[in-house]
Amino acid sequence: MSIRLTSRRDRDPTEGSGPARVDRRTKNLTKRLKPGDVAVIDHEDIDRVSAEALVACRPVAVVNAASSISGRYPNLGPEILVEAGIPLLDAAGPDVMTIKDGTPLRLEEGRLLLDDGRAVGDGTLLTSDAVQAAMTEARAGLSAEIEAFAENTMDYLRKERELLFDGVGVPDVRTDLDGRHVLIVVRGYHYKEDLEMLRSYIREYKPVLIGVDGGADALVEARHTPDMIVGDMDSVSDSALTSGAEIVVHAYRDGNAPGVERVRALGVDPVVFPATGTSEDVAMLLADDKGAELIVAVGTHVTLVEFLDKGRSGMASTFLTRLRVGGKLVDAKGVSRLYRTRISSLSIVLMLCVAVFALGAALWSTTGGRALLQILAAKVDDLWTALGGVLG
Repeated sequence: MSIRLTSRRDRDPTEGSGPARVDRRTKNLTKRLKPGDVAVIDHEDIDRVSAEALVACRPVAVVNAASSISGRYPNLGPEILVEAGIPLLDAAGPDVMTIKDGTPLRLEEGRLLLDDGRAVGDGTLLTSDAVQAAMTEARAGLSAEIEAFAENTMDYLRKERELLFDGVGVPDVRTDLDGRHVLIVVRGYHYKEDLEMLRSYIREYKPVLIGVDGGADALVEARHTPDMIVGDMDSVSDSALTSGAEIVVHAYRDGNAPGVERVRALGVDPVVFPATGTSEDVAMLLADDKGAELIVAVGTHVTLVEFLDKGRSGMASTFLTRLRVGGKLVDAKGVSRLYRTRISSLSIVLMLCVAVFALGAALWSTTGGRALLQILAAKVDDLWTALGGVLG
């Protein structure tokens, strides 16, 4: 099947055709989704990171079996997809998940059709106005989510009190973090821009680089080498895992760690860290416990909507973790605004003086150069005399 891709301005927002790419987990789908494909997902409350990953793959349409905006909170993903000009068929029903990978699909006037014209699924094509209306309703019901978030926070505090307050359960690692800056990278909000802004900071301070799951690949893509990789190992590449970085596998509280088998199969002996929270929490707690002087966070979650956008109650742990390490924690955007390469005006003047002196010494060492310097000296003397006459 030949597929014609159009620009955002030219594309009809109600149409698109291409082979189906089906996966219940959006982050797994984006690894194999290509331009011209129709993405078929089952993702309630599409979050911002997932939407940005889908947009980067340039599908001709996104078909969601679940509700893209359930009304639980004002999630940001659907608006990003619609603004990018990608048709979003919402709440298409569970039957669309039975579509075989590669099946030709066509979205026509809000209907999902097979190649022979038969309709499959039954959804609603989201428009910009529909998304805005749903977001307004979701904001009105946000108080219930805040209450649930507070309850989850207290539940996490009861379960991980010793870890949060006393560091009980933090494993030993070979990477030296004591007294050093630590840069923790999560493949989240604006991580690419933040890493680019921090390039001079990384070059000058040489912080310990910790990638959280796919954050390790983000470091590699930015031409940095991770010193440590922390996570459940479900979204990091084999090449990153075998790059020489120390591997810390985030396990469930009961010690079960599905990611260990994958890491050991690559010939790498990992450290296991059982904890209830998220992998970015584990990375922060580990850095704090091992004596990091400063923790710089890239792509991590900061606001309440970002916590909810992660889509699981466990994000309440990130709120408490930030309180725990707050004295050391700096968001990457704060660093980029406060940090400047430490070259003062005096240093620049001194460098210019040295350069002028070196040039003069080189010219004085040759006959022609001495003659040139004498002519320049005479010109300067004449200029000085003329200025003295005018001012006098």
